[in-house]
Amino acid sequence: MTRAQLLRGGWGSSKKSIIRPPWSKNEVLFIDLCSRCGACIETCPENIIILGSGKFPVVDFQKGECNFCHQCAEVCQYHAFDVKQQPWHIKIDIKDNCLSKIGVVCQSCSDVCQQNVINFSLQMGGVPSIDLNTDVCTGCGACVEVCPKNSISMKV
Repeated sequence: MTRAQLLRGGWGSSKKSIIRPPWSKNEVLFIDLCSRCGACIETCPENIIILGSGKFPVVDFQKGECNFCHQCAEVCQYHAFDVKQQPWHIKIDIKDNCLSKIGVVCQSCSDVCQQNVINFSLQMGGVPSIDLNTDVCTGCGACVEVCPKNSISMKV
């Protein structure tokens, strides 16, 4: 936990995990380097980077997916990003209220997943079961916005 999280009351267990823009340096260093100028927010072509707590940029996958264009990292004058590392270490998480998990045929997440992370196996006389291959998940978040039950999130 960072000092800022402690001072803002970020110790609660209900706290949602914060997802910074891709290629952000580790949280402590990012908070130290980021000037909160908003350049990364303004330059994001997908408009998924928004103001978060403390006016630091966060990613909101309810607005769309990341296409890994590098623009947020390139526009930063404060060196809060490192494009030599992986964009991030986030993966898909599907909750139990997923339509497919409760017996309703829905494959909207699989339809938009270009990495084939989400697949469905046919079941004899039933709803196809969901299969995840998180090893190939890039964390783009394309599946989050299309889920009709908001069952999909990205986890750090």
